[in-house]
Amino acid sequence: MAPNMASAFGILGNVVSFLVYLAPVPTFHRICKKKSTEGFQAIPYAVALFSAMLYLYYAFLKKNGMMLITINTFGCTIEVVYLAIYMIYATKESRVFTTKLILLLNVSSLGCITSCTYYFAHGHLRLNIVGWICAVFSVAVFVAPLSIMRQVVRTKSVEYMPFTLSCFLTLCAVVWFFYGFLINDYYIATPNILGFVFGLTQMMLYLVYKNESMCRKQQVQPAEGGDSSNNHHQVKSSSNNQEVEVVVVN
Repeated sequence: MAPNMASAFGILGNVVSFLVYLAPVPTFHRICKKKSTEGFQAIPYAVALFSAMLYLYYAFLKKNGMMLITINTFGCTIEVVYLAIYMIYATKESRVFTTKLILLLNVSSLGCITSCTYYFAHGHLRLNIVGWICAVFSVAVFVAPLSIMRQVVRTKSVEYMPFTLSCFLTLCAVVWFFYGFLINDYYIATPNILGFVFGLTQMMLYLVYKNESMCRKQQVQPAEGGDSSNNHHQVKSSSNNQEVEVVVVN
């Protein structure tokens, strides 16, 4: 019974994670259409690529890791596509920064982790070390949205914290928690407890402040006979505050 349930949660986790990975598609469609990154940052996508590559390495080390291999292979592919599009349309400074970030995370850090664990650890010890690294990294990433939540409370606006994405990330954490629990892999299950808590908190904040955000949007709409240039400046300024959402699929 437990293996069947684990397989069911693994498949469901792949489906939900697939949808989460596709969440930035409208953003990159906008970037391609305008031929500009418009202040969007590459950090979430570089971190997501590092996470997918790290969990892919972990999946190859463990037995029956096919559920992790499938989704993280797709994750690596789609994040490479996102970063390639970003590099095409980014400014020179952004391209240099993104290149340095990719070299630091996806080449140096990942190379160091794989080399050290491959040569200095063997068997179950290697699996445990990589599992701990994955778990610690997942916890660090799940804590990252605290800055967004603080911004929501400070500005009383949920403009940069979409409810749909928060909902899918919460569902993703729940599904992968049960998958990890059912296969007795607590390196997968434990970080997703924190992911569920923060995801639920984001949704609660959205419900609390969504009405205030709607009221503020109505207030900044150009009034009849008002100063249209000032209103344009307000809208342009608000567009510079980009939401940073990091997706980690366990």
